[in-house]
Amino acid sequence: MGNKKDLFSPQQNQIALLAKALGHPARIAILEYLLKVDACVCGDIVDELPLSQSTVSQHLKELKKVGIIKGEIEGVKTCYCIDKEVWGAFESSFGQFFKKVVSCC
Repeated sequence: MGNKKDLFSPQQNQIALLAKALGHPARIAILEYLLKVDACVCGDIVDELPLSQSTVSQHLKELKKVGIIKGEIEGVKTCYCIDKEVWGAFESSFGQFFKKVVSCC
C-alpha cells in the first residue's frame, strides 16, 4: 500500500509541510528575525529569543528540513538565512491556495 501523501497533489503536500513547520510561534519568531537581519548564527537567535540554544537548534532543524532556511558552515558556526527561492515558491503556493478559498466563498 502506498503512502497516504501520494493521494494528494504536490502543492497540497507542500502547503501542509510548510504549515506544519510554521505551526510553532518560535519558528515564526526565528523567521521574522532572519528576515530582519538577513543572515545570522544560531547564537544571535538565542540572544534574541527566550529559548535555550538546544531548543533554537531544534526549531532551526525543522525549518531547514522544509527548505525555508538554509545554513552555511562558516568555521565552527553555521550561518542561517532565508532561502529566497523556496520562500517565493511557498508564497506562490499559499497565494494560489488563498485565492481559491476567496473565489469560492
